Amino acid sequence: MSLEDKVGQLFVMHVYGHTAADPDRADVDANLRESGVRDAAELIARYRLGGIIYFGWAHNTRSPHQIAELSHGIQEAAAPHTLPVLISVDQEHGAVARIGAPATLLPGAMALGASGSHEHAREAARIAGAELHALGIRQDHAPDADVNVDPANPVIGVRSFGADPEAVAGFVTAQIEGYRSAGIATAAKHFPGHGDTRDDSHTELPHIHHTREEWDRHDAPPFRAAIAAGVDSVMTAHIVIPALDPSGDPATLSHPILTGVLREELGFDGVIATDSLAMRGVRTKYGDDRVAVLALRAGADQLLNPPNPEVAWKAVLQAVATGELTEDRIDASVLRVLRMKADVGLLDAHLGKDTSARPAPAPEAVDATVGTPAHLVAADRIADATTTLLVNTDGLLPLSPATHRDILVVGADPRSPSGTTGPPTTVLAGALNGLGFRAVALPTGTAPDGTVIERAVAAARGQHAVLVATYNITTHAATKDNTQAANTALDRAAPDPQARAHQATDPRSDADSDGQTALVTALKATGVPVVTLAIRNPYDVAHLPPVDAALASYSWTDVELRAAARVIAGRAVPQGRLPVPVRRADDPAQVLYPIGHGLTY
Repeated sequence: MSLEDKVGQLFVMHVYGHTAADPDRADVDANLRESGVRDAAELIARYRLGGIIYFGWAHNTRSPHQIAELSHGIQEAAAPHTLPVLISVDQEHGAVARIGAPATLLPGAMALGASGSHEHAREAARIAGAELHALGIRQDHAPDADVNVDPANPVIGVRSFGADPEAVAGFVTAQIEGYRSAGIATAAKHFPGHGDTRDDSHTELPHIHHTREEWDRHDAPPFRAAIAAGVDSVMTAHIVIPALDPSGDPATLSHPILTGVLREELGFDGVIATDSLAMRGVRTKYGDDRVAVLALRAGADQLLNPPNPEVAWKAVLQAVATGELTEDRIDASVLRVLRMKADVGLLDAHLGKDTSARPAPAPEAVDATVGTPAHLVAADRIADATTTLLVNTDGLLPLSPATHRDILVVGADPRSPSGTTGPPTTVLAGALNGLGFRAVALPTGTAPDGTVIERAVAAARGQHAVLVATYNITTHAATKDNTQAANTALDRAAPDPQARAHQATDPRSDADSDGQTALVTALKATGVPVVTLAIRNPYDVAHLPPVDAALASYSWTDVELRAAARVIAGRAVPQGRLPVPVRRADDPAQVLYPIGHGLTY
């Protein structure tokens, strides 16, 4: 391999378009603007690219058949120029899902943590991995190994399995095992731990002030477990932890953290991948040319989504030419990347294994794995074990059509993580109707004003119960003063489509704690029984007036909303237990509901 070939193997980039060589005109324009190429084929040829990551906002994930054809086209485009491309995706499930229905959507990390079942977590990863494999994707940037300590964390939250380090470690191990059984490489993230911050590294550079002892106790256990389980890669976080490196550099660019702690202390010899280099957290201190070089000097092997690929690629080549990076250092990273590719079968032909011509995947072959009835049934079964019943005053739940037939469903309708499910109030009303109730949906949004609240109160009169979907009241309450600054930072971070996509589900950008609290208060005053369902973070109940019943579903995808409806109707017994503590809003030192809390029938 030439030096250019080897440097190319270290880059993982996004590309716009639903095909490798014939994208829509708007996608061609976006590629030319951001990367100077027209399509995936040109991107691979120009940079000898090692990896491509799929995103919905890049129009890569329209349907299972299209994704499989895109993956095949990418490998065909790579054949004349470089080694097979490692195609990856952020398919954590729950709040982060790039591929939606008709593929199987599964409960996310915190929901799985609430189930208490490693077997459920393992099975979910096996199903997710099998479907990704059928689509030509060989790496999932999962599981999330962060321990969510701060309820107001704006970027992790339900992406974490919970707040107990040892419990998170067990679920991380189970998911790595499940993905491996399906032939999918894994990526534990975000090292050295993004769970205790109120800042979002998409828009700013967070600082975490754990002592070294606190880091060892709170943040390290899931990563130690991931390494012991044979995780293929570890993704870095754009965060500053002075106890691990007092220089003020983000972990992604820190030699003491990536090489000193991750490599030498924890003994990890797999691939270290950066989080997106387009995020503001890694671009606040150095220019985009220096970021790529400094990440490699720190110990990283894969450079994910540099905002200007040509600048970053040439900067790495120049660093080798000047001796700032040695070719031996490049070789070490290339060998790790190639080893990961070999482990998932991408290099079989180069290793002398039988790889007769592989035609484009037939639609029926994709259909035999993706979104199958067996997978969908399993997803529902797993989801039934996750819904957590927090409050049930006077045994209101389960509701019966005989006594509470007419139900008004109001509240938040955030955009679907995958763009293929929801809206939540409609899904909940439909599920309840299917269970014998007469439910009507009235979306009120996550920032209901007085007019909206009046309309909801009027609609509630004469109903037997009201179900209110709430969305991240805690997170927004803690960070609402920073909303405009964060959104302005996103607009300035050009080009950062990943951060802009994150903004679409960032609770700070569209949630209003006062409005949601006022809505519940007004509905309570009607005298109609009020049931709340926290459809993202489970902390909302601490910021609401006392209600008749309160539940948490940990996500707003259909699979988890349908499970919550079955619990409300008594068709499923609530089994979930809080994997995080819920603290009093006015006195966080006091715990309202501890880890492990969960009522049942």
